[in-house]
Amino acid sequence: MLLHEKVLQFGAGILLRGLPDYFIDQANRRGIFNGKILVVKSTPGSTEDFQKQEGRFTICVRGTDRGETIVENLANHAISRVLSAHDQWPAILAAAQNPDLQVIISNTTEVGIRFEPESIFQSPPSSFPGKLTSFLYERFKRMGEESRAIVIIPTELVPDNGKRLKDIVDQLIRHNKLDERFTAWLDKKTFFCSSLVDRIVTRPSEIVSDSVPDFNSLTIQSEPYRLWAIEGGEPVKEILSFAAVDKGVIITDSIEAYLERKLRLLNGTHTVTACLGFLNGLDTVYQCMQDLELSAFVENVMLTEIEPTLPDTARKDSKQFALDVLDRFRNPYTAHRLLSITLHGTAKMKMRNVPTLIRYVDIFKVIPALLTKGFAAHLLFMKVGKKEGDRYFGVRKGTPYPIQDEQAGYFHEAWQHFRPRTGESLKKVVIEICRNAGLWDKDLTELPKFVETVTGHLQHLLGPL
Repeated sequence: MLLHEKVLQFGAGILLRGLPDYFIDQANRRGIFNGKILVVKSTPGSTEDFQKQEGRFTICVRGTDRGETIVENLANHAISRVLSAHDQWPAILAAAQNPDLQVIISNTTEVGIRFEPESIFQSPPSSFPGKLTSFLYERFKRMGEESRAIVIIPTELVPDNGKRLKDIVDQLIRHNKLDERFTAWLDKKTFFCSSLVDRIVTRPSEIVSDSVPDFNSLTIQSEPYRLWAIEGGEPVKEILSFAAVDKGVIITDSIEAYLERKLRLLNGTHTVTACLGFLNGLDTVYQCMQDLELSAFVENVMLTEIEPTLPDTARKDSKQFALDVLDRFRNPYTAHRLLSITLHGTAKMKMRNVPTLIRYVDIFKVIPALLTKGFAAHLLFMKVGKKEGDRYFGVRKGTPYPIQDEQAGYFHEAWQHFRPRTGESLKKVVIEICRNAGLWDKDLTELPKFVETVTGHLQHLLGPL
């Protein structure tokens, strides 16, 4: 049966392919959803790999589920085509006239959902919300009241991502002075749904890639665990018929508890551990869990500093969830690279860990030693040792590594205060960074003994000054 494009997906990354695309493909195979995905590649680069494979790729599922070992290679045929936003924007806008299209999905990382005062009539707009507004406006102009309702599901890991995205679209409408009828159409014909995705998806490890007959550049690897919690009512459930295929898709009135639990316990632990593990010479989360010192750090920071600070609404089964997360981190098949976790690490630290740190101080009246150590490791990871044009590199044991963080330039300047063998200069670096409320939404020097504690951890990580 020929399947029409029902989904527009902003992002060709491994998370979307390993979770939403997984659910949609499984539903198609059971004759439930019967719709293909048009993928928009927003970042520069070729789509040649997708063209060669006609959008098809393999998901290697490895790990344990309720004590059962899972080893599966699943061919995924959900993607119909991949278009480049930079080179094929008119073709993407043309898809706005597709009457079958009813779902829009995105994953543009935490920094993707933000307002940029730009014209939506650029080809293309620079921001994801700009691209989305442009697409929706094109649909309104071409189809108007004849169009079917659209469910828009951002999967970026920010609170209230659906509401936040809708607010930004409204800002762009005002900024571009668009027709008021478009706003009325948007309110009537679109559902912006907050959502949460939870599945560890990586590039295949060597032990996995060697066991896949049709291995290629699009092959990805995932753990068996999967969750996509979507906030919505009956109209949303009706459109997202693929939800019926798997218990991992949950459509509910509120996803707040799911989001808080996952954001702090899983993602927060990842972020507070990644730089520490990497600077200690490790490259993956699994390697951290095999190291006695790092494994103890991960377990203790999660169970003694993060879990106790969760709001009451998120603490139902939170200890069991934490233990399950630890088991997921110990999955020998999962090669979750620490460097990939450090991508946009400052924004992640601000979103995932700083609120936990502040809550810990409020509850226990002391600085959390482990969260602070992870924070200090982030500061050291951001110490630039090499600069090439607009690219920044740190140095680990004499080997450069990329710092892929929009705040790299700021940290480079802040570390200029540092003079080796001068402990006081290190404290100046810490004060400069911690007092920057623009980075953390709070002047962290106001926390009692925070500067001293971070400085102490940095001195230990740097070695004798």
